[in-house]
Amino acid sequence: MKIKTIGLTLALSLAAGALCFGSPLLGTWKLNEAKSIFEPGMAKNLTVVYAKAPGDMVKITTDGVDKDGKPTHTEWTGKFDGKDYPVTGDPGSDTRLYKQIDAKTLEFIVKKDGKSLVGGKVAVAEDGKTRTVFTSGTAADGKRFKNMGFYDKVEDSKK
Repeated sequence: MKIKTIGLTLALSLAAGALCFGSPLLGTWKLNEAKSIFEPGMAKNLTVVYAKAPGDMVKITTDGVDKDGKPTHTEWTGKFDGKDYPVTGDPGSDTRLYKQIDAKTLEFIVKKDGKSLVGGKVAVAEDGKTRTVFTSGTAADGKRFKNMGFYDKVEDSKK
C-alpha cells in the first residue's frame, strides 16, 4: 500500500511539473489588435511573458496601455493552483489567481481588496502558436464588459 501511495504521489508531482514547466503557455505573446475585440476605453496587454520562476512558480509580466493610452507594466509570480498571489504595477488590483484547467487552458480572477473584479480564460491553440484571452468584469465606471484578445507567440521561454 505504501509503494502505491508513493508511486501515485510521484506520478502526480511529475504530471503537475510537466503541466507547469513543459507548458505551451510559456513564452512571449504579442497582442494581435486586428483580430482582438475590446470594449472602447479598455486597457490592453500588448505583450505578455510567461516564464519559469524559482521552485515551481511561474512569472507573468505584462506591458500594455491603460484606458488613456499610457504605458503599463505588471508582474505576477505564483502557481496555477487557484490561490491568490500578489500582483505589482496595477493600481486597480492587488492579487490574481490562476487555475490550470489542462495543459493549454487557464482560468483567472483579478481581485482588489479580496473582491473579484475581472475573470477570464486563457486558451492556447492546438498548434501552440496563438492564444485567446477572454475577459469579463466591471470597469471602474461600473459598466460591465467582455473582451477577447488574440495573441501570437513570438518567442518560447527557455528560462
